[in-house]
Amino acid sequence: MCPDEEVESLNTQNDDTQGSSEVPVTTNPVVTQPGPGLATTTITTMTQMGGDWSTGLLDVCGDKTTCILGALVPCYLDLSLAHQYGECLCMPLLPGSTFAIRVGIRERYKIRGSACEDWCAVYCCYPLAVCQMIREMKRRMKTQTYQVSTVTESL
Repeated sequence: MCPDEEVESLNTQNDDTQGSSEVPVTTNPVVTQPGPGLATTTITTMTQMGGDWSTGLLDVCGDKTTCILGALVPCYLDLSLAHQYGECLCMPLLPGSTFAIRVGIRERYKIRGSACEDWCAVYCCYPLAVCQMIREMKRRMKTQTYQVSTVTESL
């Protein structure tokens, strides 16, 4: 059978089935089995949101390293805080940056409070406020991570 005859036979089949709702179906035999599927991995991270600060302004004994650094070199903690928050290490050199980071932490993690409370904490109790923010970032950064793997068929 030549290719022209094949086209004619298909056309006659289509003419016969034009009035009906049946469509001619051609299937190819399966000659190979599907290979191993592609594995996809989904990682879900859950972070605690809302509420109050996890530690109070005067709860300095809970994290002894932070307490000592806050008492001796609070500017080092400010640099560490900027890094943990995802800002440039030069940010603590700018006026008002610690206040801005505190407001940002409070808004990011939906912590109750006000800008007035943040201002009072930073400008009246700077070392204590930086220690509190470091403790908060440590606790909030500890998240629960779940890994789910699924396999899909390859085509």
